[in-house]
Formats: sequence, structure tokens, C-alpha cells
Amino acid sequence: MPQPIIEVKNLLAKYGEKTVLHDISTTIYPSEIRVILGGSGCGKTTLLKHIIGLLKPSAGTVRIFGEEIGDLDSSGTAGVLKRIGITYQNGALLGSLTVGENVALPLRMHTSLPEPIIREMVTLKLSQVDMPQAASLYPGELSGGMRKRAAVARALALDPPLLFCDEPSAGLDPVTSAGLDHLLLRLRDTLGITIVVVTHELLSIQTIADNIIFLHKGSLLFDGSLAEALAQKSGPLFDFFQRHSDDAAPSPEVRSHT
Repeated sequence: MPQPIIEVKNLLAKYGEKTVLHDISTTIYPSEIRVILGGSGCGKTTLLKHIIGLLKPSAGTVRIFGEEIGDLDSSGTAGVLKRIGITYQNGALLGSLTVGENVALPLRMHTSLPEPIIREMVTLKLSQVDMPQAASLYPGELSGGMRKRAAVARALALDPPLLFCDEPSAGLDPVTSAGLDHLLLRLRDTLGITIVVVTHELLSIQTIADNIIFLHKGSLLFDGSLAEALAQKSGPLFDFFQRHSDDAAPSPEVRSHT
């Protein structure tokens, strides 16, 4: 069994006196795609912020790359964050910079690579997301799907072993969303990276998920495989899938992961 890339044990998260997450424990392994599900206000964003060290647990522990994130000083936390790529729901590209300059930003901030090497890296990262000719374009010239792909390229600039994606399919049409799903699968398979995705898009879940975490009112109600999740016949997770099935086509066969 490989060493876990993320270990969360008995996590308690509070905002003031309000408990947001209660007794959360989960383990995520290398090269896995883990999907985090749950309704609005269930604690998904709070869990992500604890995993990457932006928030410290009120109790319990979070270990990432074998290090307890709460025990690290600011430089240690910064070192961990360099090994994590993050894409946000709206892409979060800087509109005043070209796509190439956006992708180059982490390289210029966190490395001393010469400019010719940075330009080569930018070309490589854009090629990995099927946008090799987009370096000179500005974010405002891109479609929604292309902005999401450019954001993935920027998140991969430092070759992180771990990628977080917050609602990657939000606002995309089904064809574009499916293309982004298959991009994430290809990146996992070719680069061996671990991907943690927050989404409520049922077709995306069925396409990309190896395993699923389901949060409900601050508690972890399910932590298991995609097949086990889809086999639920009652309860909050079953209700979640039923509510979102209206947005999806008839269920495709569950893809086998190896």
C-alpha cells in the first residue's frame, strides 16, 4: 500500500463557537481522483482550507505529504503549497495578463529559471491542456471552457503532485464539461497526480471519481468508492444523487478504475 498523500484524522473545525466540521477522518492516496460532495454549507470549502493549511483545526490533525500541516511554520506551509495546484470555480485568471503570462506567474514567483526555460515550460503546460496556440491571448478572449483549461495549466506550472479543483464544470455546457473531465483523467493517468475535486455535476462524478466523500451538515456520512456511492438506496447521499440526476443524462455505465 502506498503512503497516503492526505490524512485527515478526527478533524474538528469551528468558526468562533459554531462547529462547521465534526470528527472528519479520511485518507487520500497518490494518483487517486477523490470527489467531495455535499449541499451548500456542508463544510466542503472549510475542509479544503484545512487540508491546504489555510485554516488550523480546532482539534484533530491534517497531514499532507506526510507532514502535519498544523505544526508547520509559515515557510514550511509555503513549501507545501508549492507542491499543490489549485483551480477555482471562475478560473481566477488575471485579466491584464496574457494566458502565457498567467501560466508563467508561478514560475516567475517561485523559481529562478531563466526566461527561455519559463517560455518553454509555458508552452509545455498549455500543450498538456490542449491549448498550445493560446499563449498570446487574454482571458477575456477565451471561452469558459478554455479559461478553465488555462487555469489548470497555471495550476500545473510547478509540476505539483496534488491538484485541487473547485467546481471545474460550473457554468459549462455538457460537451465542454465532458472534455474537461477527460482532460483531468488524462492528466492523472499521464502525470500520476492526485486530484481532489469539489463538484455536484452528476455526469462528472460518474466519469472521474475513483472515490467519494459526502459531507452533510458538517459530518462525513460517506467515504468510499464511486460504485458504492451509486449503489446507495436511501439516505442523504441517495437523495443528493436523485436531486442532481435531473441535470444529467440517463446514467452511463460506471467506469471501472484500476
